[in-house]
Amino acid sequence: MSEPAIHHRDVGSGSAPVVFLHGLFGQGKNFTQIARDLSDLATSRLVDLPNHGRSAWTDVFDYDLFADALVGTVADHARALGRRGVTLVGHSLGGKVAMRFALRHPDLVEQLVVVDIAPVAAGVHGSFDHILAGLRAVPLDRLTSRDQADAALAAHVELPSVRAFLLQNLRHDHHEWHWRMNLDLLEAGIDAVGGWPEISASYPGPVTWVAGARSDYVRPEYAPAMRGLFPRVRLVTIKDAGHWVHSDQPRVFTSLLRHLLSDPAATSLSPG
Repeated sequence: MSEPAIHHRDVGSGSAPVVFLHGLFGQGKNFTQIARDLSDLATSRLVDLPNHGRSAWTDVFDYDLFADALVGTVADHARALGRRGVTLVGHSLGGKVAMRFALRHPDLVEQLVVVDIAPVAAGVHGSFDHILAGLRAVPLDRLTSRDQADAALAAHVELPSVRAFLLQNLRHDHHEWHWRMNLDLLEAGIDAVGGWPEISASYPGPVTWVAGARSDYVRPEYAPAMRGLFPRVRLVTIKDAGHWVHSDQPRVFTSLLRHLLSDPAATSLSPG
């Protein structure tokens, strides 16, 4: 199976190469402000994962396929800044892709930051059923405006901020409305999204596991699985943050990343 083409854009002019991987239904541009706030320290590559944004679609949902598709993008970014690897930051679905990437291509990762997700198989139907129903409720063939799309989505997704996030995927090209993400595949593969295929590997570099205090995606019982794959892991819990840690507490999250970029092996981390 051929690897899907990957779209990205770069933000900043700092010497540290950083690659951001977004979550389900997201796009690389979700990290634009964080990247701008790191621009003096880092040049950040904002990646659209396969089946999202402007990256190519695939016929299957496969974490290892997605991780391997990033090799060229990550290696080129590190090489351009004279480094052997990057700081790889992944949230949720992007965190799982980031973990698979580090396990399969450890030489390309100087340090790993995994945001509010764990290397375990955990069902996600309850979390995303209402979102999928809302996206399906948008009448693309009869749509006349974004406001109409928002109204259709509101019947299933209450929070305006979540609807705004989802509607970033709605495009109007050649007199037609369409989703930029591969909704059919993501819906059909929702069990795989929540899965974690077995893998016999470990990543020897430093790993920062970032949890939102108001989220249950990172649980104490998941720690053995995390330590087994990432022996140098340390957990940082950010107060007053849910699953979208970087959106709920952007200043704290940015401060943590700045600390890690200045000292990847730091033993004392204070998220504030």
